[in-house]
Amino acid sequence: MSRRRILRTTAPLLAVALLAACGGTTQGDQDDGGGPGGTDATADPNAEYRTGLSVAMLPKSVNNPYFEASSSGAESVVNELEGAYEYTGPSDASASSQVSYIDTLSQQATDVVLLSANDPNALCSSLEQARGGGTVVVTFDSDVDPGCRDLFVSQVDSDEVGLTLLEMTAEQIGGEGEVAVLSATANATNQNAWIDAIGAELESNADYAGIELVDVVYGDDEDEKSFSETQGLMQAHPDLKAIISPTTVGIAAAARYLSGSQYQGEVALTGLGTPNQMREFVEDGTVAEFALWDPTALGELAAYTGAAAASGIITGAEGEVFTAGDLGEYTVGADGVVTLGPPTRFNADNIDEFDF
Repeated sequence: MSRRRILRTTAPLLAVALLAACGGTTQGDQDDGGGPGGTDATADPNAEYRTGLSVAMLPKSVNNPYFEASSSGAESVVNELEGAYEYTGPSDASASSQVSYIDTLSQQATDVVLLSANDPNALCSSLEQARGGGTVVVTFDSDVDPGCRDLFVSQVDSDEVGLTLLEMTAEQIGGEGEVAVLSATANATNQNAWIDAIGAELESNADYAGIELVDVVYGDDEDEKSFSETQGLMQAHPDLKAIISPTTVGIAAAARYLSGSQYQGEVALTGLGTPNQMREFVEDGTVAEFALWDPTALGELAAYTGAAAASGIITGAEGEVFTAGDLGEYTVGADGVVTLGPPTRFNADNIDEFDF
C-alpha cells in the first residue's frame, strides 16, 4: 500500500487534559535547555542520523497484531541505521507491568525507548530515571504527561479519530439509536481522548441528536475479556444499535462474538482494526466499515523520531523539522508532538488492497 508522505505542522488537540505533574521537568523546561534524554541539547537540522543506536520498543502489551506491525516498521528503520533493536513488554496491558521493563531498559542504558503507555502518569518516575541516564523517551500511540518524555508520535489528531468513528457509526445506523463503546484500559490516554471527542460531538452537533451513548466498557486489550464485555453490553442494552471499539483487540473480539450470535447484521460494529484481522468479518457481513492508520508506518515514524532526537537533529521543540526516510518531512508541534496523518476507512470495496 502507498503511505501518506505529508507535512504535519499542527499537534493533536487532546480531548483529555493531562494535568497531573510528574514531579520532574516540564516540556517548557526542556525547551529552555533540557534536551532529549534529560541533557542540554541544541537541534542541528543538518546533522546526520547516528548509526549503532540501541532502540527498544515497549508496547502496551505484546502478542498484539497492531503493535507487532508497529514493531516491524521500527525494526526496519533501526536496521537501516545499523543499530540494535529490541521488542519487549508485558503480556497484560497494565501500567504496573510496564514499569519493570522501563527500569530494565534504563539499566541497560538503551539509547532510545519507544513506549505506548498504559497510563499517563504512573510511569513517570521510571521514565524520568531513564531520561536522567541519557535515554531518549519517545511515546507513540498512547502518550504520558508531556513532562515525562521527549516527544510523542501521534497516529492522528485525536478529535479526528473520534469524529471519524462517530461518522461511520451514524452512517451505519441511520443516525438514530443507542450506541456503546468497548475500549481498552480505563486509563489509556488515546482511548479516552477519542471517547471524549465522540461525547463532545454528540452533545454539540444536531446531526447526531438521535444517537445516545449509553455505556462505555473496558476489555483491557485482552481478547477474552473484550469478548465477554461485548456479550455483557448486549445483555444490558437489548436495544443497542451499534458498538464502537477504538482498539484493535476489542473490535476483533466484538466481531467474533457478533458473528456467532443473533445480533450479526443487526447490531453495527465499527472502530479501529487492522485489515488482516477484520477481513473475515467484513466478508461475512458482521462489519461494514472500520478505520485505522498504517501501524507499520507509525512504528517507522516513532523510530525515526527517536533516532533524530538521539542524533541531535531535533530536541522536541515546536517548529523543528526532520526527514523520516521515505515517509517524508515532519514538523514537531506543540508539546513535542509529531503526527503521522489521518485514518483510512476500510470496507468491502477496498480492504483487499491492504496487507497489515
